Amino acid sequence: MDIFHDGKGTMTLLKITQRLNRILTFLAGLILIAMVLLTCANIVFRMFWVPVSGTYELMGFSGALLTAFALAHTQIKKGHIAVDVLVNVFQPKTRWVLAAVNNGLCFVFFMLAAWQLTVKANTLRATGELTETLRIIYYPFTYMVALGCGVLALVLLTDLLGQLIPAKETES
Repeated sequence: MDIFHDGKGTMTLLKITQRLNRILTFLAGLILIAMVLLTCANIVFRMFWVPVSGTYELMGFSGALLTAFALAHTQIKKGHIAVDVLVNVFQPKTRWVLAAVNNGLCFVFFMLAAWQLTVKANTLRATGELTETLRIIYYPFTYMVALGCGVLALVLLTDLLGQLIPAKETES
């Protein structure tokens, strides 16, 4: 049994990663729609000299969540910017090693980021920190950004393990 093919229909790491990604991508889409609606409402209300209070705060939180929730999807689709001019001159084995090292280092970085964001969220929760205009509590947003970083780390781990563990041959 391996993390990708268990043969029993139970949840594998790849399935968990894909499901979490779908949920976060859906939430990111809802957040983007809310951001567009808030922006449009603020523009319309400004014409009548009554802007939506706290738009700047709400857009900041929404932008942070949108970005954090889209990270895993972008990694799965390989949509991040990659400068591979130098890497392309190496032999395939060297490129494979560099990709594995990159996935490993990025996994560690985003796990540390998720952990430190969680520590920060715990501090914000303990201190009761609120936003200035709308008096919204900070810590739930910080936990959600930590979740986005954690799911990205899980995707990177899945990529790394997919590189290191050869896939089983399927019978025809």
